[in-house]
Amino acid sequence: MLPVYVNDNFDTPHNMTALLKQNINSHIALTDAEMEAFCNLFQHKIIKKKSFLLREGEVCKFEGFVTKGTFRVYHIDKSGREQILYFAIENWWVTDIDSFTTERPSQLFIEALEDSEVLLISKKDKEFAYTNLPKIEKLFRVMTQKTHVALQRRMIDNLSKTADQRYLDFIEKYPQLNQRLSNLQIAAYLGISHEFLSKIRNKIATKK
Repeated sequence: MLPVYVNDNFDTPHNMTALLKQNINSHIALTDAEMEAFCNLFQHKIIKKKSFLLREGEVCKFEGFVTKGTFRVYHIDKSGREQILYFAIENWWVTDIDSFTTERPSQLFIEALEDSEVLLISKKDKEFAYTNLPKIEKLFRVMTQKTHVALQRRMIDNLSKTADQRYLDFIEKYPQLNQRLSNLQIAAYLGISHEFLSKIRNKIATKK
């Protein structure tokens, strides 16, 4: 029998839990009892637009699953420029894995770009799952591997592709993001200026 774990802060609407279960099922197979036990470890949190889930200097105490809205994960360099690592929308995970793992202050900001909602699991509860629900370790291992693959591909693209190619790849791979982000946000993600992105978009529009 699975151990009973009571989370006093548990407040997860059914449709949000359903989205989380769907995401988990895309990676591993769990029994109904295992799925319920794991999902009960998450806390539901509402983050208003322009509010922060994490700020630089704070220790990241969660891994989050986005059920509504959009987040951007970014770093501010020494010259004051924002460097966006990635965006997270519905059905995506969000965290600072470095800070979460090492318990050191984060160098990142995680900001809601829209009114958003997220399901959060703490390090303590994640370790509880590892001990009592062994399949969960495989879940996070699979997700980590996919994250590393995506990061490596992005690094290679940044080194080998032009800004035009990177933008075309972005709108093809993330059409839903392209519709929800400003030109400034997309430009920061691509590592180019807003003006240069406008030139790229104008060039593409002219060719159509």
